[in-house]
Amino acid sequence: MTLSDIQCCIIIPTYNNEKTLRRVIDSVLQYAGEQDVIVINDGSTDATADILSQYGNRLTILNNEKNRGKGYSLRKGFKEAIRLGYKNAISIDSDGQHLASDIPIFIEAAAQDPGALLMGSRNMQQEGVPGKSSFGNKFSNFWFKFETGLTLPDTQTGFRLYPLEPLKTTRLFTTKFETEIEVIVKLAWKNIPILSVNIQVIYDKNERVTHFRPWRDFTRISILNTWLVVLTLLYYLPKRLWVQLREKGIWETIKSEAIKPKESNVSKARSIAFGFFMGILPIWGFQLLVGIPLSIYFKMNKVLFLTAANISIPPFIPFIIFGSYKFGGLFYKKGVQLESMKDLSLKSIHVNFVQYLIGGTILAFAMAGLSFGISYLFLSMLRKKRVEV
Repeated sequence: MTLSDIQCCIIIPTYNNEKTLRRVIDSVLQYAGEQDVIVINDGSTDATADILSQYGNRLTILNNEKNRGKGYSLRKGFKEAIRLGYKNAISIDSDGQHLASDIPIFIEAAAQDPGALLMGSRNMQQEGVPGKSSFGNKFSNFWFKFETGLTLPDTQTGFRLYPLEPLKTTRLFTTKFETEIEVIVKLAWKNIPILSVNIQVIYDKNERVTHFRPWRDFTRISILNTWLVVLTLLYYLPKRLWVQLREKGIWETIKSEAIKPKESNVSKARSIAFGFFMGILPIWGFQLLVGIPLSIYFKMNKVLFLTAANISIPPFIPFIIFGSYKFGGLFYKKGVQLESMKDLSLKSIHVNFVQYLIGGTILAFAMAGLSFGISYLFLSMLRKKRVEV
């Protein structure tokens, strides 16, 4: 099969990669027809323009007057590919880390699963992979799973096959490296199938030029993930859970998640204890924002965690705040000691904030330990009786 069989072009964004650009283009042209390769010169200041001029009409060349970022160039490439009538587009980096010989893998996978987003999965454990790349990939994989519920081995790969139809109605806002995260999250939210295909990767420190700026770009990616997490918590996670509930049934979903026969008593008790801890911890408004990702990361029982975390629902809040003050008063003597619930007011909260903060944290740890012990004993007795019966 060839690229034309799946109506696919190849997009190559490039910026100051004169050492590897020619080799990448030559290798890609072995699999692509005339003008099936779209190169976006992102304001390069080296010999990139001269190299591209030597290919004449064999390439579709787009130029950014100044460096705008990889994301901006990809988006420009998508628009051009859609304008030219392609249904799919393969993106490949120009730094030489990807091998064009893997293109047939994408073609075969796209033919088997038309309309899917295909992600090239690199072996991040092989020798020569930069430590920052491996860490960044794990970081990105974790947040992608939280934002979409999907698990991928490599969310930062630049070697991908994009279905172009859903991109026509997908609004992208970012312009740098973080665009590659934004686009796969938003396609996942559209329920586009996302599949991984194994690819080769080469990291040649003598040739490869990376324009990833760890501090600045990592910050941009973190800001994007923060925004995507907020959208996930406010809309997409409830929507995802509601769809699952409708498919399996509310009671069956709760029952299967809460009971989990193969899950140990320690694991269940830990989930309950963590729920009480986050529900009481004095970070109101951020308890679930912090707690849910951590519960997913540490593979806790989400139903038990969320149930326990609801100790912070309105009827219990005054008691939690008052208890926090009383605990804080044992260790912080500068605050005004509250004698009863009647003394609790916005003014007292403001005046005794440090006392509340200390006490709330201590109370959270105390309730976590107590709830763990009680839950573990209860589960041990309950499950033992079931086994005996």
